[in-house]
Amino acid sequence: MADPRLKSLRIKTGVLKRTYKETISYQNEAAKIQEKIKKMQEDGEDVFYVKKQDGLLQETQSVIVDCQRRLNIAYADVSKLVQDETELEEAEEYIAAKAALEEAKALATA
Repeated sequence: MADPRLKSLRIKTGVLKRTYKETISYQNEAAKIQEKIKKMQEDGEDVFYVKKQDGLLQETQSVIVDCQRRLNIAYADVSKLVQDETELEEAEEYIAAKAALEEAKALATA
């Protein structure tokens, strides 16, 4: 029978990887929108269109805050599992979890 701790570790590692990628994606999108707004202002675009882009930027930034919150929770969950289940360190799931923690370390503030 498969160890339920490995299943939990695999699922929580997947959540961590997904939220990490999602956070990066939204941060990149926000940077592109900021560049677009700056270019629109330099080109003298209509204020209405600039404000529409600014609204889109605000919405993206609010999503980033939610993604960051979920990333911090996922990071803390996986980190706790890795610390608590050191006897599984030979397992593939444990190794993947440690790699995911290392990758997400820079963004997570948990």
